[in-house]
Amino acid sequence: MLHRITHSSSPSLLLLPRLLSHQPFPSSNFKFPFSLSPKRFTLNLISMASSHSLHNHTNRLASQQSPYLLQHAHNPVDWYPWGEEAFAEARRRDVPIFLSIGYSTCHWCHVMEVESFEDAAVAKLLNDWFVSIKVDREERPDVDKVYMTYVQALYGGGGWPLSVFLSPDLKPLMGGTYFPPDDKYGRPGFKTILRKVKQAWDSKRDMLIKSGAFAIEQLSEAMSISSTSDKLPDGVPADALRLCSEQLSGGYDSKFGGFGSAPKFPRPVEINLMLYHSKKLEETGKLDGANGSQKMVLFSLQCMAKGGIHDHIGGGFHRYSVDECWHVPHFEKMLYDQGQLANVYLDAFSITKDTFYSYISRDILDYLRRDMIGPEGEIFSAEDADSAETEGAARKKEGAFYIWASKEVQDILGEHAALFEEHYYIKQSGNCDLSGMSDPHNEFKEKNVLIERKELSELASKYGMSVETYQEILGECRRKLFEARSRRPKPHLDDKVIVSWNGLAVSSFARASKILKSEAEGTKFYFPVVGTEPKEYMRIAEKAAFFIRKELYDVETRRLYHSFRRSPSKAPGFLDDYAFLISGLLDLYEFGGGISWLLWAIELQETQDSLFLDKAGGGYFNNTGEDPSVLLRVKEDHDGAEPSGNSVSAINLIRLASMVSGSKAENYKRNAEHLLAVFEKRLKDMAMAVPLMCCAADMLRVPSRKQVVVVGGRTSEEFENMLTAAHALYDPNRTVIHIDPSNKEEMEFWEVNNSNVSLMAKNNYAVNKVVALVCQNFTCSPPLTDRSSLEALLSKKPSSFT
Repeated sequence: MLHRITHSSSPSLLLLPRLLSHQPFPSSNFKFPFSLSPKRFTLNLISMASSHSLHNHTNRLASQQSPYLLQHAHNPVDWYPWGEEAFAEARRRDVPIFLSIGYSTCHWCHVMEVESFEDAAVAKLLNDWFVSIKVDREERPDVDKVYMTYVQALYGGGGWPLSVFLSPDLKPLMGGTYFPPDDKYGRPGFKTILRKVKQAWDSKRDMLIKSGAFAIEQLSEAMSISSTSDKLPDGVPADALRLCSEQLSGGYDSKFGGFGSAPKFPRPVEINLMLYHSKKLEETGKLDGANGSQKMVLFSLQCMAKGGIHDHIGGGFHRYSVDECWHVPHFEKMLYDQGQLANVYLDAFSITKDTFYSYISRDILDYLRRDMIGPEGEIFSAEDADSAETEGAARKKEGAFYIWASKEVQDILGEHAALFEEHYYIKQSGNCDLSGMSDPHNEFKEKNVLIERKELSELASKYGMSVETYQEILGECRRKLFEARSRRPKPHLDDKVIVSWNGLAVSSFARASKILKSEAEGTKFYFPVVGTEPKEYMRIAEKAAFFIRKELYDVETRRLYHSFRRSPSKAPGFLDDYAFLISGLLDLYEFGGGISWLLWAIELQETQDSLFLDKAGGGYFNNTGEDPSVLLRVKEDHDGAEPSGNSVSAINLIRLASMVSGSKAENYKRNAEHLLAVFEKRLKDMAMAVPLMCCAADMLRVPSRKQVVVVGGRTSEEFENMLTAAHALYDPNRTVIHIDPSNKEEMEFWEVNNSNVSLMAKNNYAVNKVVALVCQNFTCSPPLTDRSSLEALLSKKPSSFT
């Protein structure tokens, strides 16, 4: 399927933003760093994907772990993995390097493989004139960041596959994204590009090398900014929060929901910001503004859940929609989307208590449980957009696993087909007609992407049945289609385990274990939701965290590895791995897990500070700087499809400072303040690019976070109920501490790290009794002994706690 997008924005070299992770069809530009650049335009292609039947070739990638590299192991191209062997060969032959970066579920990466990397003529040019290197951008985000930043800076856009030519010392010479094999539409094809690069290397080598070295020097200076000030000026956090909310509201789509136009990405950090700002407005009595922000968020979440971007049959969300109405998606499913989206739907449920939102969060988590979790609890990375229409088909097509013909639906559902077809807008001619952007090349003719366009109650009434009966019928229909779909060839599963993405999922499973306990008793669920007991989600979260500790953590060095597939990858953990995992561990602890998760979070924070913190200039670099082949150390701030490691780290530090006391708490707070000071200009000038950092800056200026301390026997039902009450209401400026005074390890931890907590535990402990205290501004409430009293107190404004 064609994806129509050209990235024309020109990010500042001072603070180049992170690209939206896993973007659609890239701008396909190629640019020489001097006057050879062709015009930019978008190319129309029909979807293809690689298939390997007979292996006439095998290259060095066959020994790699990455699913993406293994997809290219039988290309005629003499691929090398990223490493010294390839670099030495380029130096020995004195030829440039062709670097191709992608990921295993990348649609346009598949297209370029079929068209170019499986083509013998293209392979001969690459093998004769270049040393060719393949990189999985999910396995080596540090390498990807260097050259994506270069391509972005060169012409303001980028995407995957990323195609960059390097000198033997790894300096970028020229680059672009996807290239078709042959010249067409006035645009040079890949073979022409290879000849141009060869010609330029032979005739203008010195100019190319100097240009590449200068580019890296400039980018290094621009992207490792520091701050001599150790804190933000007064007023900046409040202004940034307000400005970001205003900018997002200005792009709000009141018809279809979401912030911005097509293609539409579910960017959860935007939801985080709008909900956070709404809560702040509510606390200060500005109810109109609070309600306005909240309505935008809730309507957007409803539209996304009803749209084709949501997999109504199997659960979970696709990467993005190509149209403005959330209908026709790019069909790949990414773990980082699922974790973040589950969390924002949980937040929406916490605010509204509407089970529509808790249902969607369960839908996402149950999809992960069923399809994306390995035998030891590890959570896999992604599912492909492309798959074969029939077993053994030579080509794959995008969306083949997910789309439906009307006759197929009728044959499967029989008497309920008409009801189901009306509910999901299924038509014999196909339903991808809601927007001119949905299917401009008629690739989905007579096919349907399920979307809900009418109110459920309205349709139930039309068919003369109760809403509950109507929902039961829909659920049973979905189950039948799920069984039929399960017999189709499945999309490729990228079973790589990435620490950072697992951290995001651990957070959502842990939070669901308590937040979902606030659902009304007797709430019914319909397929694909299976009605899991909330405590089961905590077990899943802990199992995933145990896997990371067992397989991806070196206890002696206290360092993480980045990813795992059969064994840990050679790549070390990056900033995002530490930051996202620490965040997930803090949620594991706060939502009822043992003290060991908090201990590990503190340990990981110490390692993160030693490896990534710029102690003099403030903020965190994205990598350790220990690998000489990675030419840039970047301080990322852009909160895109994934939040930035610096934004998440700032919030982690604030949360940790609210749990411990003394010099350790002061150190956490000081590092958070200095980090935010580094990005002062960004917060002032481009707040919409850093929504989560805007929240972090405001969190830091809150005089005193609310602390809920629960004391009692951990195994009792009353203890669980009190923890549920502590988390029942949406409040991002709340810390929950729970302690069982009969547990020696817990008491020793709090005696060392926060004597006030250990004293509260000692003074309020009684056998068969659970007590909660709410503390703020150095004052605590009288002990509370039942769930309803705690919920009532937490629902009051902060001034009411004493």
